[in-house]
Amino acid sequence: MDISLLQANILPTDATNNSFSYFPIGVQFLFALGFVGMVLGVTHLLGPKRKTAEKLQNFESGIEGVGNARHPMAIKYFLVAILFVLFDVEVIFFYPYAVNFRGLGWAGFSEVLLFVALFLAGFIYIIKKGALTWED
Repeated sequence: MDISLLQANILPTDATNNSFSYFPIGVQFLFALGFVGMVLGVTHLLGPKRKTAEKLQNFESGIEGVGNARHPMAIKYFLVAILFVLFDVEVIFFYPYAVNFRGLGWAGFSEVLLFVALFLAGFIYIIKKGALTWED
């Protein structure tokens, strides 16, 4: 650093983190919370207040609700959804390799092959357990 800048107090003399350095972040956070609160309050005060029986009725995917919502449902729906999310998230890990595949070389290629092998082992396991077969 240039000593003349330090003497002119243009640059700070110590580069330590103190609590005052977080002050702008706190102010921005308070302004953001204030803005959200103001917008919610204004829309609540100025928005329409028409409560009809049809408007207050539950609505689910265009299908009218009938019967009790507490009836048992097949666990297969949830299992397929969880497995989809699991394997979908695993596929995301291929992106960093695709971006840097030349820089990673053969070591990166072997690690991706290991990842694919584990990925396929998990997929074969859920197929053998019958997680994707439907009885209903």
